Amino acid sequence: MDFRRRAPANQLRPSKAAAAGEPIKAHKQNPAPAKASDALPLPLYLTNGVFFALFFSVAYFLLHRWREKIRTGMPLHVITLSELAAVVSLIASVIYLLGFFGIDFVQSLITGKIPTDEVWDVDDETATKAQFIDDTRRGPCAAAIDCPPAVPKPAPAEKPAPVAVPMPEEDEEIIKAVVTGTTPSYSLESKLGDCRRAAAIRREALQRMTGKSLAGLPLEGFDYESILGQCCEMPVGYVQIPVGIAGPLLLDGIEYSVPMATTEGCLVASTNRGCKAIYVSGGATSVLLRDGMTRAPVVRFATARRAAELKGFLEDPVNFDTLSLIFNKSSRFARLQSIQCAIAGKNLYMRFRCSTGDAMGMNMVSKGVQNVLDFLQTDFPDMDVIGISGNFCSDKKPAAVNWIEGRGKSVVCEAIIKEDVVKKVLKTNVAALVELNMLKNLTGSAMAGALGGFNAHASNIVSAVYIATGQDPAQNIESSHCITMFEAINDGKDLHISVTMPSIEVGTVGGGTQLASQSACLNLLGVKGASRDSPGANSRLLATVVAGAVLAGELSLMSAIAAGQLVRSHMKYNRSSKDVTKLST
Repeated sequence: MDFRRRAPANQLRPSKAAAAGEPIKAHKQNPAPAKASDALPLPLYLTNGVFFALFFSVAYFLLHRWREKIRTGMPLHVITLSELAAVVSLIASVIYLLGFFGIDFVQSLITGKIPTDEVWDVDDETATKAQFIDDTRRGPCAAAIDCPPAVPKPAPAEKPAPVAVPMPEEDEEIIKAVVTGTTPSYSLESKLGDCRRAAAIRREALQRMTGKSLAGLPLEGFDYESILGQCCEMPVGYVQIPVGIAGPLLLDGIEYSVPMATTEGCLVASTNRGCKAIYVSGGATSVLLRDGMTRAPVVRFATARRAAELKGFLEDPVNFDTLSLIFNKSSRFARLQSIQCAIAGKNLYMRFRCSTGDAMGMNMVSKGVQNVLDFLQTDFPDMDVIGISGNFCSDKKPAAVNWIEGRGKSVVCEAIIKEDVVKKVLKTNVAALVELNMLKNLTGSAMAGALGGFNAHASNIVSAVYIATGQDPAQNIESSHCITMFEAINDGKDLHISVTMPSIEVGTVGGGTQLASQSACLNLLGVKGASRDSPGANSRLLATVVAGAVLAGELSLMSAIAAGQLVRSHMKYNRSSKDVTKLST
């Protein structure tokens, strides 16, 4: 394993001009300042070993001597020549260790930046070269509907390979090591100590390995430190998604401007129209029915009888307090609410539900479940834990258990839309909306065998709000479970509309919610971070806002379909004006 010291980062970090693709001008290299590791004319590992051994040996000697003085009543300030030499050696070793390790660590705590002046390049002979799949798809089509058939074209002339962007000499060495597989791409952050530099090197290596340009993918202007170990691994840039605002949404007497991150034309405009119709009709109201995240491990026994014995133990109310005490040790916010069991042969599925404060709570409930499983092993040593998640939870999959029992936040949102608003704002009538909802959202969904999909496009709004506020986009699957109801009231003059969403999974802390853009969107809604007054209040409020936005989106889209405006509006707002035949791949 070959170790080479990297020169100070300020000498090698590329300038803004270099980042933009301009050639890098040669500049004078300043001599590196003296390092703590230069204290002895020995190899680095021997120098470290000497000072570590010196530190612990003299520390032990002094503690032993001072304990003897305390026992014999001898004053501590009276020291012998050997003790004086030990004190001097201790001070010298502390100075060396602080100089080599501690100073950078202290600076990182004060400045919040990872130190970059002590970085090592390690040639790992066992590392394997990352494999990349060549994406040969053609350019984007302007719309998903009525996409013209591909017209055969003459084979284009071969384009020259992308010209490598000049990089600092040491970065060039690292890039070559990544390309050849000598240095694993995933280890760049830990080896370099500079997340932005690691992303730039990985990006350049990827372009050289694939022969494809990433010119349209931004690199600058993003805090790569904020995602390290939390949001994304092996970054090479970031994707830009426009954020629009729908509203004001008048919900429970409060106005909200709803951020929606989407690339679908008409979506924000349509939701905004629904918000207007709700606003002029007096607003919407919401009800939170349940609040509890779930996790369901699967365990196996030798016989179904033993699985049934554990099921009975878990469902016995006498044991619930003990299990709650064990479960709740995982977090000060985790509070076990219930345990629901199901048996399949000799396998037992245990669905734990708990409150999780303002966090979405998957990690929190998983830790609590692990605590209970460890506790159960004492009384059920023959229990074989197959998996911490047995899909009875059920996470990121459409499932009847979520539709019926709920998961996360269960919310109902409703509004009464006046007759004149239906005619003037929505351009339709109450009878047409009620009939369309029955035949489309209810009957049509039943004909399709829908599971939780008795709505027009709830997932559209849920996905847009989730991306804008830093939620897990994959949980859009169960969070979009929704049944939309339309009913004529007041002798058929007014419209009562409601959405029932049993499994909205959101949080205002953790994950992507701490990123700057997503945090700003949460702040716009007034739900940024954890609620100090009432733990869980912010995440519950966010869930009701999601349901309110879905209510507005459902109302507007259904009105557009009833009035025959859907195709016309999409042709106007959801069609690209560019000639796609001229777009390069």
